[in-house]
Amino acid sequence: MKLLLSSAVALLAFGGLPARAQGHAILDAGFARAVAPDDPVARRIRGRAGAALERPPGAIPQLHTEGTLPGKGIREISLTAKQDQGIVLALALAWRLTRERRYLDQAARYLENWADVYRMSFNPIDETGFDTLLLATDLTEADLPPALRGKLDAFWRKMAAGYLDAMDAGPRNANTNWQSHRIKLATMAAFQTGDAMLIARARAAFRNQVGANIQADGSVFDFHERDALHYVTYDLDPLLMAALAARAHGEDWYGWKSPSGSSLAGALAWLEPYATGEKTHVEFVRSRIQFDRDRAAAGQKEYAPHPWDPGNAVNTYALARLLAPGYRAFAAKLAERTGRQPADWIVLLAR
Repeated sequence: MKLLLSSAVALLAFGGLPARAQGHAILDAGFARAVAPDDPVARRIRGRAGAALERPPGAIPQLHTEGTLPGKGIREISLTAKQDQGIVLALALAWRLTRERRYLDQAARYLENWADVYRMSFNPIDETGFDTLLLATDLTEADLPPALRGKLDAFWRKMAAGYLDAMDAGPRNANTNWQSHRIKLATMAAFQTGDAMLIARARAAFRNQVGANIQADGSVFDFHERDALHYVTYDLDPLLMAALAARAHGEDWYGWKSPSGSSLAGALAWLEPYATGEKTHVEFVRSRIQFDRDRAAAGQKEYAPHPWDPGNAVNTYALARLLAPGYRAFAAKLAERTGRQPADWIVLLAR
């Protein structure tokens, strides 16, 4: 996307910003170029994308599932619309893997539909899945028509600025997983635009969250509030995505430590014994949040007390392995032991 350069003063104030931030969130021009056509992951992606070639996109003006219970109209409508998120990424991945124009054209159709129809609410739980559209933009933007590239640039710029402004205003849940999802979207969108000022603001927001959300011992605020490791991974995954975007542009956010000594790396270390099974945890027993009990009463068993499944950390440690090579064996063993696999794009990026 169009590169915008900000003042040298702003760059120096935040420190460490590359002189020319590249216009991609995470996946650069070299991603997945050498994957063989008969690769199992490539075949799986092509199958998923091929099934969507005749499927029309289904953007709606606003997504809303946060705080809703099963059976509510807007929840069901939103869940249907959210199916587009995985589809557009599969189409974009298939384009990168095959260079077959049909995948690009359909991915472009989806991206344009959402850019035209969607009106951002800046609710990070409702909108967290837009990370897939950002990755799809990474994979296709060089080959999109100029008008669509401009439309997407404006869309992502609005998302980055809007979430950064929301964080500056001191929103509710400012030290919980909500803020982590705000940071993920703001950071990925900022790097996608290449706007140095937005990137600098995203970096500052990330550092603030590491200090506010992650304790010196590596535990996160959400664990103490929700009594659930589900919310540990739900909190850490978006921070890992933000750190991955930074790493793609030469910055180390993963190892950065707050004044209290907390860090994203420390949080991953805290979770390790639960992921290995050395420690166990029964979820949601002492949650302070009434909505967790409401969801359990409505039949959502994942919010009723139950032993945490380490398989839920497979994606978490697959992302961590991209940032810290020392997790390579750990992530592989966790996936093997639990029978789970990380997202396809993560598998390809790890090669």
